[in-house]
Amino acid sequence: MSTTVKVGVVGAGRVGAVLSAALRAAGHDVVAAAGESDASRRRIADLLPGVPVAKPSDVARSCDLLLLTVPDDSLHNVVSVLAAAGALRPGQLVVHTSGCHGLSVLAPAAEVGARTVALHPAMTFTGTSRDLPRLRGCVFGVTAPEAERATAESLVADLGGNATWVAEEHRTLYHAGLAHGANHLVTVVTEAMEMLRAAGGDDPASTLRPLLQAALDNALRSGDAALTGPIVRGDVETVSAHLTDISAHAPQALGSYVALARATLARVLTDGRQLPIRAQRITRALDAAAQRVRPGTTQEIR
Repeated sequence: MSTTVKVGVVGAGRVGAVLSAALRAAGHDVVAAAGESDASRRRIADLLPGVPVAKPSDVARSCDLLLLTVPDDSLHNVVSVLAAAGALRPGQLVVHTSGCHGLSVLAPAAEVGARTVALHPAMTFTGTSRDLPRLRGCVFGVTAPEAERATAESLVADLGGNATWVAEEHRTLYHAGLAHGANHLVTVVTEAMEMLRAAGGDDPASTLRPLLQAALDNALRSGDAALTGPIVRGDVETVSAHLTDISAHAPQALGSYVALARATLARVLTDGRQLPIRAQRITRALDAAAQRVRPGTTQEIR
């Protein structure tokens, strides 16, 4: 932003503390932070030394730019309470960092005359100083009124990132894509490491790292064309053997393996790389494995 502004943050979690620290490094004045948990207060001490800890309403009253970095399900209530308490004012910039919410959740702030922006960093956070360099070049999904687009772009630039514009009605889908790609990737990688460990590997991470990095680069570059492995090749016996050994040695991963194998099979069947008759044989193997998934667990397949 072109001028130094007073910044307040409500919800000094992993995202809020880091973004506030980045704005401080960009020359802005972080005047107050709200955080109830011990972890939040430690983050404030570590990343925002000297910044006073205050109640959310006092933080809101003290700043020109209010960052709301609270959990998604709490956001509407926090905005409503601050607006009802008279803690928000006309002309104040109120920004939330939720991925799935757009501007509608900030309606109580807009009704009192505040300017509103939804700004979500497409990044995973540890809540430590290690996150600060990761903001350079990070994409922020931004939803803003036309009158605030220049301000939002400037704010993203101060954070070291690049803005991508997300329509209000597509905000949830945008966030779902990020969650599916990143959160579920962590689950898959963790399960893969568990399988390798069960197979006797003493350093699964080192085994997987070059493979996963190459697979990710190829997928981002080429999409479905990057798919390799037994599903693409139609190796029914290999897939069946996988399912048998996973059932015996890593049953917690069976459900996700079956689900992702089905998804992979559907993609290569659609683009013609797999013949329907071979796909049917793989599907029968997956159906049989699905019956072995323990009922009542997160791995149950219906």
